[in-house]
Amino acid sequence: MSEFSMSRRSLLAGAAALPMAAGLGITKASAAGHMQGAQIPRVNRFGVGDFEVTTMLVGSRTVEEPQTIFGMNVSAEEFAAASAEARIPIDKAQFFFTPTLVNTGAELILFDTGLNGAATAQAVEMAGYTADAVTHVVLTHMHGDHIGGLMTDGAETFSNAAYITGQAEFDHWSGTDNEGFANNVKPLAEKMSFLGDGDSVTSGITAMAAFGHTPGHMTFMLDSNDQQLLILADLTNHYVWSLAHPDWEVRFDMDKAAAAASRRNVLGMLATDAVPFIGYHMPFPGVGYVETRGDGFHYVPHSYQLLL
Repeated sequence: MSEFSMSRRSLLAGAAALPMAAGLGITKASAAGHMQGAQIPRVNRFGVGDFEVTTMLVGSRTVEEPQTIFGMNVSAEEFAAASAEARIPIDKAQFFFTPTLVNTGAELILFDTGLNGAATAQAVEMAGYTADAVTHVVLTHMHGDHIGGLMTDGAETFSNAAYITGQAEFDHWSGTDNEGFANNVKPLAEKMSFLGDGDSVTSGITAMAAFGHTPGHMTFMLDSNDQQLLILADLTNHYVWSLAHPDWEVRFDMDKAAAAASRRNVLGMLATDAVPFIGYHMPFPGVGYVETRGDGFHYVPHSYQLLL
């Protein structure tokens, strides 16, 4: 049993959910024609060795004209063919934003903070914790959708946390006029510690450089009781238009050649070693495996392997 217990609010909410649903008395007849709309789960938890890992959906949006973002260096025909093979449309895409909580039993570590603090703190509560229970916040890189939740109304969202990020990433953004960095990261600089490739966040969690998306973009390998999982961050931002085709250019990659090389290197390792991963922008719950296919790769969504 972890020392991190569920919040009272989460326990009450969970306890109330079933009786409330049962007590509404909605029959098939009365519910007919009342459309509820699409729904995506917000929280997903599984084990990696002795760690508990929770992915949390803190936002999702539909984006038009995805080839203005992905596959910028291929023809419209090639983009359409790959999309048709995967049964996905070419005129729009769904984006997902998925921070990850890792409970080691001694620490509660949050990887990335989403677009805003209120949504991420709410997701942490839905996962059964409180924001002040987070002991460490690890930033894989400093794009706005990863650092936007550090602050809420000018105050720290995770007030008891230590902050950890890559030295190269911090150094790059500190030399720019990026407002997200100035407003969210710079106020926490004195509480921040830095690491490089191969350094440890804590026992069993190791930083792995995967530069290109940003100058200091990092992934993080979890290793516990002979099980591994890689927190992939933004190494690949779409399961077809980026993962399956690692050489396709992505608008958000700052160094496109380096990003493609990192994708081939890391995805090749994951495929060879059959290591699962969490992708920040993969379809929620964001967990899966990768296998080689032709000159690229293929995404295999997690089913129940990590529940056993």
